Amino acid sequence: MKRPHRPSSLRRRLTLGILLPVVALIAFNSWSLYQQALRAADTAYDRTLLASAKSIGELLEVTSDGSRAQLRATVLYSALEPFEADNRSRIFYRVSGFDGEMVSGFEDLPAWHGKLPAKSPYAALVSFYDDHYRGEPIRVAVLLQPVAGIAGQGMATIQVAETLELRHTLAQQILTETLWRQALLVLVIVIVVVLVVQRATLPVRRLSAQLRERTEGDLSPVDAPDAPREWQPLVDATNQVVARLKALLEHQKRFVRDASHQLKTPLAVLKTQVQSARQGDVEPLQALAEIDTTVARATQVANQMLALAKVEQLRHQVEAMPVQDWAEVTRAVALDVAPLIAEQQLDFDIETQAAPIRSHEWALRELTRNLIHNAIHHTPVGGRLHIRLLVDARVAVLTVADSGPGLSAAQQTQLFLPFAAGDPRKGSGLGLAICHEIVQSLAGSIELNNRLDGQEVSGLDARVRLPLAG
Repeated sequence: MKRPHRPSSLRRRLTLGILLPVVALIAFNSWSLYQQALRAADTAYDRTLLASAKSIGELLEVTSDGSRAQLRATVLYSALEPFEADNRSRIFYRVSGFDGEMVSGFEDLPAWHGKLPAKSPYAALVSFYDDHYRGEPIRVAVLLQPVAGIAGQGMATIQVAETLELRHTLAQQILTETLWRQALLVLVIVIVVVLVVQRATLPVRRLSAQLRERTEGDLSPVDAPDAPREWQPLVDATNQVVARLKALLEHQKRFVRDASHQLKTPLAVLKTQVQSARQGDVEPLQALAEIDTTVARATQVANQMLALAKVEQLRHQVEAMPVQDWAEVTRAVALDVAPLIAEQQLDFDIETQAAPIRSHEWALRELTRNLIHNAIHHTPVGGRLHIRLLVDARVAVLTVADSGPGLSAAQQTQLFLPFAAGDPRKGSGLGLAICHEIVQSLAGSIELNNRLDGQEVSGLDARVRLPLAG
């Protein structure tokens, strides 16, 4: 069975994210310091070798065998002892004559056949190189020393070699001291980083504890006054999610409460009607007619409540909704309710312009249908009903104008409240509430105003404004 993946700790990420680059930088810095120390030690000991070579050069003289000048060296090994450091390194030398012949020193010391560097930090013809002698690594200084005398002059080659025991010892000491100091520095940095990370994540742990200790159903906003500014967007986003969840739960509770309240009465009436029909208290056809009316009313209430609940989904699907032509939807709804218009013998006309709206088709259809249905139910027989959909400044405006009695002062205060029907026999009072929720979810506005003819109300204008797509 595959074990679930555990997300890494924020403290671990911060600690490793800070320490790894620091440790890598310190390691590189330690290596760099060690190399610089080695070069400084080599330079110091190389100067000692050069001093030894110069001391030997001062003991050279030129003699003559009658035919040509020869180089003669009177060098005692004891003269080199002052240059040996605390008996841990040994010095060897070799002096070669004008023609490369062996003059003095260790004959088996390899002769120099190299070239002098083009640029040298020393005021002498000197070069340094690494070699092996008698199976050991050595550091060699070669000095080209001009020698002149009565018998002649020439260039002597002086080689002074030193074993590397002292250099290796010094290198180990340098490395050990460097590593100890850097290790102590890393330890201090680790302690500081851990303390800082612990302190920086303390508000998060407090917030987590606060959320865990909340009682079930507590959807109040998260309060984190001591959280740093970098955490504030997370706190704000959490509060937004909590607010949306609270709104959804409130909507769900309201839906259940309203459904139980609104469907209880039709179902009770239906049960009474069925019992009356079974007992023969009313005629069968009359009982069926009453039952049909009650079922139709219950069905209408249920459908409208489901539509009202479905509108809540629109608030979270604005970007994913397609573009619909509101004009086509309006004409299609007007065609659907044409029998009702004909039954009321209304003076009807419609005027539309293309109006692309980002919305689901059912939402625009439900909005338009409820407004037109409202207008038909409140317009007297033979009255006038006018529908106009126009586009103005990136906004589509739908106006449904009827010639009904308009709104009373009491109705205006409860205009978009659910179940606030002016006449319960004409509806459940959910139509305008559905329209209001749909318009709000589409970032629009809706208003109902009485149309006055002098001092008298001549009808009602329902006006909806929705932003055009794009």
